[in-house]
Amino acid sequence: MTIIFDILFIILGVWCVLKGADYLTEGAAAVARRMHIPEMIIGLTIVAAGTSAPELFVSVVSALKGTSDMAVGNVVGSNIMNTMLIVGVAAMVAPMNISKNTVKKDLPFTVAASMLLLFLAFDHFLGHVGGFMLLAGFTLFMAYSIYSASRSPELDSNDQVAQMSKLKSAIFVLGGLLLLIVGSNVFVDHASQLALSMGISEGVVGLTVVAGGTSLPELATTVVAARKGQSALAIGNVIGSNVFNILLILGLTATIHPLQIEGITTIDMAVMLLSVSFVWIFCFTRLKVERWEGATLLVGYLAYLIWLIVSL
Repeated sequence: MTIIFDILFIILGVWCVLKGADYLTEGAAAVARRMHIPEMIIGLTIVAAGTSAPELFVSVVSALKGTSDMAVGNVVGSNIMNTMLIVGVAAMVAPMNISKNTVKKDLPFTVAASMLLLFLAFDHFLGHVGGFMLLAGFTLFMAYSIYSASRSPELDSNDQVAQMSKLKSAIFVLGGLLLLIVGSNVFVDHASQLALSMGISEGVVGLTVVAGGTSLPELATTVVAARKGQSALAIGNVIGSNVFNILLILGLTATIHPLQIEGITTIDMAVMLLSVSFVWIFCFTRLKVERWEGATLLVGYLAYLIWLIVSL
């Protein structure tokens, strides 16, 4: 009965986190619009941060509660899922066109960020210094992104967002933050209890259950976009979120609380690095991920899951 309650609370926690991220993003974007912040800058900062908010809150709460493996597993698992499962499934639904900006900026930054994390956490510890280094990389990434955006044509503003009242904007921001905080705490607490009751390590739970829960928006959005033939922007957001996950989320988490990594192996991080490297190779020449390439990524992800299960 306890296991059933844990599962129900995990689902409730996921729902709160995802809804909180939606409300926070909409409210913050409306506030930014009233302050006349350019559309492109909002997309690169507020919206991008909003899509990474579930991973951010779950990882920070996990670290503060002493479950470092779940914090790191959440990020590593989310990135593996983004590049292998989400891109793989979406490409099998319809070949995915990749923008030049994603190939030239997002993918190289993601590969570099993955290599940096592998190097910093090679001794299974990520302390304050490593956290500051990751945040420095994130600052560099954002500075370059904003500089590139400032040289691009301005997009039309979203009238629906602009029409949101001040009171509604405030309610969305505060309500979104509240749902994120409550949902993250509920999710982490009951995911940890479930792992202990079933004899599963927190690292494996972070790599699978937690990562899956926080990556659901990217999966649904990317598959739908691929079916509509609008995959370039979606895949850019998925790959770009990997940069946020490593540099911002783990950087901030390690800065707040040093991470002693025990359940996440070097193999897990190597799979994360290899997965994004393969995506970069697939789309480097033709700016497209074909169906057979998507199938290759999906098979690789299933093989990785089998390895996790066998290693329990």
